[in-house]
Amino acid sequence: MSFRASRNPIRLLALVLACWALAGGIGAAKTVRIAIADGFDFPVGKPDAGGYYKARGMRLRPPVHFGEDWNGRGGGDSDLGDPVYAIGNGIVVWAYDVRVGWGKVVIIRHAYRDPASGQVKHCDSLYGHLRDMQVKVGEQVKRGDKIGTIGNNRGMYAAHLHFEIRHNIHVGMLRESVKRDLSNWADPTAFIHKYRRLNREWGKQAVPVGTCPEYKGFKGL
Repeated sequence: MSFRASRNPIRLLALVLACWALAGGIGAAKTVRIAIADGFDFPVGKPDAGGYYKARGMRLRPPVHFGEDWNGRGGGDSDLGDPVYAIGNGIVVWAYDVRVGWGKVVIIRHAYRDPASGQVKHCDSLYGHLRDMQVKVGEQVKRGDKIGTIGNNRGMYAAHLHFEIRHNIHVGMLRESVKRDLSNWADPTAFIHKYRRLNREWGKQAVPVGTCPEYKGFKGL
């Protein structure tokens, strides 16, 4: 099912201004120094998703699903209000209630060193349908920090966490703006297993922020 953004001009303006504030104005993208990730854990039942199961995985061909849905083993709304955790060190680049098919959404940007290449790379993790958000844009977080709670988007779904990891940090909420391939998207579980434990680095890495694209509308999950 697809969901279109509300035509409410006040809500539209609010979201445009949110992107503006994140970017510091048009053309004003900047960098912030953050702690490099020393690995990644699962966003629920930390660190190993204990008590949860992956109800739906990522699929980049029709019917498209850009991430994973994580549910409590009790089913239904049994996990409503359960904690959601940052998968790794990073900085919050989005924390807004966008309603439509999403509800409250947090996006965290991470820097990590790929052991194979030795290069520092960036990725975004997205946490959707949250009941509560406990972080704000610009806040730096550590792996395992509580960032919110599992929601059901005001009863639209049974409670669950929609979770994504993107290699492309320019996607924001406009997922149809880039190709549906593994250059832009990561399989979340495979990514976490691959980079579960990384060497700890004491230095910080500059990451770009203010890359939120202009709000023009959303599509469903």
